[in-house]
Amino acid sequence: MTAIKRLAGQTAIYGIPSVLGRILGYLLVPLYTYVFRPGDYGTVNVFYAYTSFLMVILTYGMETTFFRFNEHEKDRDKVFSTAMISLIISSALFLVVVLFFAEDVARWIDYTDHPEYVRWFAWILALDAMAAIPFAYLRAQNRPARFAWVKMTNITLNILLNLFFLVLCPFVLRHYPDGFFGRFITCIYRPHWGIEYIFISNLAASSITLIMLTPQISGVKWKINPELWKKMLFYAFPLLFAGMAGIVNETFDRLLLRYLLPKDIASYQVGIYTACYKISILMTIFIQAYKYAAEPFFFAQAKEKDAKEVYAKIMDYFIIIVSLIFLVTMLYLDDFILPMLVRRKEYWAGRGVIPVLMMANLFLGVYYNLSIWYKLTAKTSWGAWLSLIGAVITLVLNFWWIPLSSEHLIYSYYGSAWATFICYGSMMILSYLIGQKYFPVKYNLIKFAGYLGLSVLLYVISSIIKPDLSILRIGFHSILLLIFLGIVYLVEKPRLLTFR
Repeated sequence: MTAIKRLAGQTAIYGIPSVLGRILGYLLVPLYTYVFRPGDYGTVNVFYAYTSFLMVILTYGMETTFFRFNEHEKDRDKVFSTAMISLIISSALFLVVVLFFAEDVARWIDYTDHPEYVRWFAWILALDAMAAIPFAYLRAQNRPARFAWVKMTNITLNILLNLFFLVLCPFVLRHYPDGFFGRFITCIYRPHWGIEYIFISNLAASSITLIMLTPQISGVKWKINPELWKKMLFYAFPLLFAGMAGIVNETFDRLLLRYLLPKDIASYQVGIYTACYKISILMTIFIQAYKYAAEPFFFAQAKEKDAKEVYAKIMDYFIIIVSLIFLVTMLYLDDFILPMLVRRKEYWAGRGVIPVLMMANLFLGVYYNLSIWYKLTAKTSWGAWLSLIGAVITLVLNFWWIPLSSEHLIYSYYGSAWATFICYGSMMILSYLIGQKYFPVKYNLIKFAGYLGLSVLLYVISSIIKPDLSILRIGFHSILLLIFLGIVYLVEKPRLLTFR
């Protein structure tokens, strides 16, 4: 239980930047949609979709590889230095090539008039890739507070710069152009720029982040170990393909919606889908925070005799929490969450995809828990195969279900949501079945099905019985939530006593 308490505490600390970052980042969405036209805002999302994919390529599984070798090699400084130098060299090569061919790249992705976007994102990607191992080093050293501080600085600076360029500068130039501050802004601000300032803000934040990680980078012994490097690449190579396939699962649905739907409605449909996708914010925040804490924890715990028992217990608690997040979100969706997070009611047309996407992200969280088997056993090729299977499911179902016509109005983003659900559900089931062969862990499947089924059942009841008065509806939903918590308490009471 001590180990589980430590994991819970670190998950909470790692969650601080994730929670605040996601919340503050979400608050920028109304600003962006107010300041920019749909086409401009679409450009922002397209570039960040490309960025997600390229970031996986530029880090090529080296973070997870670092954790694995950090636990197995006696000379940990050698592991850190080898991983760090590898990423520095590859990031520098990427940066030089993209900067040299920026205009060609811009033409290839159909942004011929804006090669500067390509150059800025090349810098962002290179800086973020070089920061990956220092961040992993902080996690391996069990320094979640320092990790959270650097992450929060990045997030806060990015948001403040967005507000400065998109809100404050235009306001000052409109109302106080002749003042000292107005003259200062005139020197640094270009009124004809718009989304450019989103990219510039990100670039500045990434630069400051790498500078803040200098204490960790300064510990690098500038000598790479060729034999160790080969071993690390051999371990990491399948993780690269797993990561690439994973990004296809996470982001390509929005790109496919843009390119497969009729042009006159594509941006509108993508806007609705993206806004509804963000409602799963609580689930994704918890899973991200948990993933940050769990990966180094699982590798360190593998040395203990009761490691598999601990993994099984952690899965029990994980299922309870994600089932609770699903239930809370769905019970209070209409009365609180949608009105607070999505102000314009035209976005609410996509409400039906929210439970599907919430459950899909729950499956993904369980898959992250299960995936430890192929990382601990160095069978990372299985991770690549599982993600590849998921990517194939994502692409096939999206190409099949997205096309919208007057005869089949149920398609569009509903097809993308169900494709995500089936993709992550399939990966979860396959990972469990294969993992039990190579690294058997006695997960409590009865509890898994019981807690998950209970949360879905209570949600279905809330959908059938819907009092008209909002106060009655909230009260009834609160009773359903208490029923879930009461059943969990009764089942888990003997184990909870051991936490005292």
